[in-house]
Amino acid sequence: MLRLTPVIHSPGMQRPARRLLRSACAAVVIAAQLALPAPAVAQLLPGMGDGGEMTASAERHLGDQIARELYRDPDYIDDPVLSEYVDDIWQRLLAAARTRGDLTPELDERFAWTVVLGRDRSINAFALPGGYLGVNLGLIAVVGSRDELATVLGHELSHVTQRHIARQMSKQSKQMPLMLAGLILGAIAASKSRSADAGQAVILGSQAAFVQNQLSFSRDMEREADRVGFGVMTQAGYAPQGAASMFEKLQYASRLNDNGSYPYLRSHPLNSERIADMQGRFQFKPGTAAAALPLAMDHAMIASRARVLTRPGVDVLRLWVDSASSGEFAKSSPAQQAGTLYAAAMAASELRDFKAARALAQRLVTRTAGDAPSSRLARLLSAEIELTANAAPAAAALLDPKAKDRPEMLLAAQAAVAMRNPAPMIPSLRDWVAVHPRDATAWRTLANLYGAQNDTVRAVRADAEANVAILDYPGARDRLRAAQDLIRKSAQGQAGGVPIDHYEASIIDTRARAVEALFKEQAAEPPLR
Repeated sequence: MLRLTPVIHSPGMQRPARRLLRSACAAVVIAAQLALPAPAVAQLLPGMGDGGEMTASAERHLGDQIARELYRDPDYIDDPVLSEYVDDIWQRLLAAARTRGDLTPELDERFAWTVVLGRDRSINAFALPGGYLGVNLGLIAVVGSRDELATVLGHELSHVTQRHIARQMSKQSKQMPLMLAGLILGAIAASKSRSADAGQAVILGSQAAFVQNQLSFSRDMEREADRVGFGVMTQAGYAPQGAASMFEKLQYASRLNDNGSYPYLRSHPLNSERIADMQGRFQFKPGTAAAALPLAMDHAMIASRARVLTRPGVDVLRLWVDSASSGEFAKSSPAQQAGTLYAAAMAASELRDFKAARALAQRLVTRTAGDAPSSRLARLLSAEIELTANAAPAAAALLDPKAKDRPEMLLAAQAAVAMRNPAPMIPSLRDWVAVHPRDATAWRTLANLYGAQNDTVRAVRADAEANVAILDYPGARDRLRAAQDLIRKSAQGQAGGVPIDHYEASIIDTRARAVEALFKEQAAEPPLR
């Protein structure tokens, strides 16, 4: 689930610092155990089948609290291209889980079922309470196929559908969920630092060291997630070879010196029994072939995008630009060449070398001709480069303003704002957010379109809805109040007022009351830290 061990055993820590941190943690463990009544200590974790689990509503509420903090993290990223790729796999897995009966109607309705992407380069994914799933770009960058990524997502999805998180939390202590949530957020934050002090602050600050070893899933739960996850990913149409190859990669990585790069291994320990079980499931599945899955061209490009978006640094970006003209490039497969060209063009754009970026993007367009998914990705990248170069008309010429897929629609909207011609794109974005009200990026883009049209009230309300989507109710309340003030000034004939649209004013008043209630509920929550 989560990479907890690196908080204590970060490779950058010196031995004295490690000893100090271990001592501090041990003190907290002892103190916490002494503070608890004996029966509570004995019952910190409910059994696999007892009735001490959290309710689905309580778990969702806890997940919302954690997700709100993740949305505020500077490493949180909503990249439309990567999000679309991961969400396509995620939605297929959810549909398969429903078909199999693993995802019950109650959980389906109550949980968020949302994937949150992070720029972290470490290879990790983790399930969170309430149906949230965290995926690091480092994982997307190294998996060799959709099927391998589906293996990981299916495993984490099964942790949620099988209520493993709820099973880990005791009904005996009302503070236990908040302690766990604080530890989750602290572990995520501390993993980005190699400082012993940071790790110590996380453990002591959350006052939850005594549950650290209990947060990781048990081996029985891991085996169950393996079994259910394998069934879900194959039911969804993904090749079982993906599971076999993913386990082989993790097994190989576990043999290397542990430098903290594979936190997924720390929280999902691979034993010989689990590996043998997965290999057996693959080998005996009727009609499967033993051949390795070929690298798909569009997947190679997606992996390259993930690498660039982890912000590897100027020197690495330059190396990627140069790799497109190296001797190794000519020897690589077409899919590898497409991935190399994608990374090179994107890296050149990040370096503001737009001449090189355009040339590399054109080579990519030629390389991907004849492969529709890859050709589309190349075209969208070309449009991104033009937008970054402040050449909005050139970007618009590459895009379809009537497109219904999210990445192209958002790019076309950006071009429309830049050209001060927002009207054609407003209906598309308005229809999109009506169906996807939790899409904060789409709401922000719609706000920009309204702003370019000088429709201030609607722009402010769209901005408020974007805050609601990321669970920032104080920010949403402030924006809705600002919209109400604009309408009030207009009604009173004051300076700064705007033309009154009574239908829009009614919507704003209704949303303001709803958000005010959410704000009060959120303000009454105990802090996670």
